[in-house]
Amino acid sequence: MAEEEGFEKAHHHEEEEDKKKKKETMMSPWEQHSAVISIPRYDYNAPSSLLHHSLSGFLITCTIKREKSATKEAISILDKYVGSCSNADSGNLDNSDDNATKRRKICPEDDQDGETKTASNNSGKTSGTCLSPEMPDTNLDSGHVLSLVKLTRSGLLLFTFPRNTPADTVGIVSNIMESVESGISKSPLWCHRIFPIQETCSLNEKELQTVVSKLVFQFMNDKQHKVSHPVKFAVGYNRRGIEETELKIVKDTSNGSDKFALLDRNKCFGVVAAAVKTAVSDSVVDLKSPEFSVLVELLPLSGVPNGSLVVAVSVLPQNLVNTKPRLCIKALVCDSKAKGGKH
Repeated sequence: MAEEEGFEKAHHHEEEEDKKKKKETMMSPWEQHSAVISIPRYDYNAPSSLLHHSLSGFLITCTIKREKSATKEAISILDKYVGSCSNADSGNLDNSDDNATKRRKICPEDDQDGETKTASNNSGKTSGTCLSPEMPDTNLDSGHVLSLVKLTRSGLLLFTFPRNTPADTVGIVSNIMESVESGISKSPLWCHRIFPIQETCSLNEKELQTVVSKLVFQFMNDKQHKVSHPVKFAVGYNRRGIEETELKIVKDTSNGSDKFALLDRNKCFGVVAAAVKTAVSDSVVDLKSPEFSVLVELLPLSGVPNGSLVVAVSVLPQNLVNTKPRLCIKALVCDSKAKGGKH
């Protein structure tokens, strides 16, 4: 009798395993992968940190009402490339994928609706990606930590590195694009564009000029960038989510202050162009074929005082931007393949 019961249990177990394997084979590779990745909780300290410190990171545009799927997908993408770009010998993208998988561990997190789940994180001695609810203010010996920051607009994701954590965000996005274009990685389903944030600052003339001048100096001193003279550049400004009616409300409540002057496109363009001229005296504006582009993105942060405006700034090489129909970071997929929302 005992032998029969044991046989039935074993047979039942085999049937369950067969059903599980059959179900997995019917799932797409992304569905299989996303089943083990859950959404991390927001880092509610990050907006305050952005108001007082310059941070680097990634601003990602995605399909509206698909933010959860896009977050999982973004985690999967960054999981592969952030750690590899922090290594000195990170030339092999295939090896970085394997190393990221080996370093993955599970830790408890909350998703964007407050449901307790788990998140797929990396940890390593010298590099790796870990999505964490906390953002420490010091360098991390165990690797980079990316925080998910809550925004007030749909179709956007923001990930930031901790303070004083060096990260080649432009190089990371370059590697991601190269991998997708070459077919090494599949085109993402939900993430449309990844804007590499080199620095952030408050939207005021002094801070913006300082950041732009610094980043342009860095670009010009990088020997891998070959430029002609005079140097051709372009400026892009995205007041993402700030509509004209909201601009009027903000200006009306500023009591005549010039605090919000740079919300005006022309004023902002003028400040950025002057900063570029300070860094490179023989520079000229060229919107058709710029050798580098200064992109400024207004960040719609949640949980910050009214009137607190923070922008993300990057100086990008020619190969990462499109100039038509407007100046912006290149898309990861063709617009015709993107599903809904602005990208």
